[in-house]
Amino acid sequence: MSMKINHELPLPEVLKSQYPLSQELKKVKKQRDEEIRRIFTGESDKFVVLVGPCSADNEDTVCEYVHKLKTVADKVSDKLMIIPRVYTNKPRTTGDGYKGMLHQPDPDKAPDLLAGIIAIRKMHMRVMQETGLSSADEMLYPENRSYLDDILSYEAVGARSVENQQHRLTASGMDIPVGMKNPTSGDLSVMLNSVTAAQHPHHFIYRGNDVETSGNDLAHTILRGGVNQYGQTIPNYHYEDLMHLSALYAKKDLKNPAIIIDANHSNSNKQYKEQIRIVSEVLHSRNYNPELKKLVKGVMIESYLLEGRQDISDHMTPGCSITDPCLGWEDTERLIYDIAEKC
Repeated sequence: MSMKINHELPLPEVLKSQYPLSQELKKVKKQRDEEIRRIFTGESDKFVVLVGPCSADNEDTVCEYVHKLKTVADKVSDKLMIIPRVYTNKPRTTGDGYKGMLHQPDPDKAPDLLAGIIAIRKMHMRVMQETGLSSADEMLYPENRSYLDDILSYEAVGARSVENQQHRLTASGMDIPVGMKNPTSGDLSVMLNSVTAAQHPHHFIYRGNDVETSGNDLAHTILRGGVNQYGQTIPNYHYEDLMHLSALYAKKDLKNPAIIIDANHSNSNKQYKEQIRIVSEVLHSRNYNPELKKLVKGVMIESYLLEGRQDISDHMTPGCSITDPCLGWEDTERLIYDIAEKC
């Protein structure tokens, strides 16, 4: 076994001092965070729409996308809280393939983590600077979130990470909503255990320090479907699934119960157009049952400028996903207006 050190990476506080948030952006984020908190505590009945590319692979196209999103967000701001999905690191089932902008700022070039951490910080800042929308990212590597913890307004813990102790403990020290996805097996108890752990205080080692956390009262669940032992997808966005999770929540002493529905992944079997129908069904279930109206706080949608996906090559089309297939912009715009009308 061998491990070669290529670079000593800057400490998060050093990178933050080199690429600081302006006072104006700190104010924007504070206001956004407060409004998002009110949704998860039930003080606001706005509906959350976490929407954006499967992977944020190019700063210019991501910003072009979020500009379009901002135009729509302004028109539906009385009903919806739009949070751009700007995912900069990607879990890979086998370890192979594009691991996100953190690893490869340029997808068809070799990994460069120093350039990557700078690129993702600059991109998240540019999104907020140009549109006033603070964004969501996935907490794939708990220790890396320190490079972005002053920028993000929402974080998700993925299906492959949700059982990991360091993810759970790190989430307990966050002051923004953190969504715990059900694992790929679809096991809801694992997801709820993760929420329970994140809502409690802990004492542990983080980035070489002895730290204590006070617990995150905004930790909640994300349903993303599962896969059975035969490799068949098992969606979990149907009315019966939501009622089942509601009953499980009722047995636990958790703060601010909340469910977000991930309309892609194993809920759609990656049939990206199905996201439109799935979101519609979720809204119908909410409107049918007042209990679910309160509990289901939002949806997560994978969407980019162009629909579908493409392989990484030297002739890629900007704005088309290089990981999972996404809805195109026209469908996304229609869907957001539809959500605002029905939620």
